[in-house]
Amino acid sequence: MSKRMEMQVIRARDFTGRSAWDALSIERIDDATVRLHWTDQPYRWHINDGPEVFAVLDGRVDMHVRTAGGEQVLHLETGDIFHAEPGDEHVARPLGEARILVIERAGSD
Repeated sequence: MSKRMEMQVIRARDFTGRSAWDALSIERIDDATVRLHWTDQPYRWHINDGPEVFAVLDGRVDMHVRTAGGEQVLHLETGDIFHAEPGDEHVARPLGEARILVIERAGSD
């Protein structure tokens, strides 16, 4: 029998990483991971091999996306959710500190 984890409350605003994009792994559900990220620096342009759900829990983030029409900037506030399909090129650029819940395929970028 596997060991059962106790229920817990995670206060996103209290989580701070040691460096930009540090993550607290919360759960793995089938082939997806749920992680809380802390950052004060941009990520890098990337394309996920699966869908990504990106929820801003604290702070503000400018999400830059590349489309056939060029680059677009989506302004995300606390409580906003960004959804990327496989193949969508994007980069997150926080405006100060931000805490973000990311749900994506395990091992994804």
